Amino acid sequence: MTPQLRWGERTYLMGIINVTPDSFSGDGLAAAGRSTDEIVRAALAQGRGFVEAGAEILDVGAESSRPRQAYGDHPEVDPETEAALAIPVVRALAAELGERANVSIDTSKASVAQAALEAGATMVNDVWAARRDPGTAEAAAERGAYLVLMHNQEGNDYPDGVFDTVGAMLRKAIGAAQERGVRRGQLIVDPGIGFGKGTEANLELLHRLSELKLALGGLPLLVGTSRKRFLGELMDGAEPNDRVEGTAATVALAIAAGADIVRVHDVTHISRTRRVADAIIRR
Repeated sequence: MTPQLRWGERTYLMGIINVTPDSFSGDGLAAAGRSTDEIVRAALAQGRGFVEAGAEILDVGAESSRPRQAYGDHPEVDPETEAALAIPVVRALAAELGERANVSIDTSKASVAQAALEAGATMVNDVWAARRDPGTAEAAAERGAYLVLMHNQEGNDYPDGVFDTVGAMLRKAIGAAQERGVRRGQLIVDPGIGFGKGTEANLELLHRLSELKLALGGLPLLVGTSRKRFLGELMDGAEPNDRVEGTAATVALAIAAGADIVRVHDVTHISRTRRVADAIIRR
């Protein structure tokens, strides 16, 4: 039976499994020439390692969601191609590790979300908050799955201020998801660090995380800062795979501010950060 997430007792660790050829962080498993079986084997090996290191959620994504304004243009992935990469991995992870971890599908497409849930996923992580395709919310509602609603936008201008804009959009997304049948207990919110935001906007949101959680009615909060561009800017131009200290700092501070899930690439290192932060914060 899939482990239940009990909010407030601990911070959950979400490990990123990129089955893409073009992840910004260089960890995509779908390298050119790799067969589906090879991709699945690589993802299973990564998933096993993540769970052994302490991850309770495995987040599978088959389309890079890196912001175009930061990383340049990249092609859209059609639902069939995305599903062909993601679903075999979701099915294999759920079959082998589903009693030890929740499997999440990182998608903004209803058909991919539906197929992943049928294959054993228990969470839909939608970086467009079910606004581009409301069917992701409907799929989660039908299956009783968790639904992550993340703030995102094209461009990084915030004439009304980033905090108020993010809060208003997420409140609207929460209402829309509930209208489509998603129960409040299934909802998780994510401020979308690094998505449609420059460094100052990211820092303001991280500085005000506890205030944002309160403004969103105390819903479980997911924070994803792992290896992101703003960390490189703060760390003298460090490359993505050399940003673990910055990731660890933001994770510890996010936990102190009330984060319930932290989404990371470097699971082994950040599991230790989480353990120490939880020991201090969740006494």
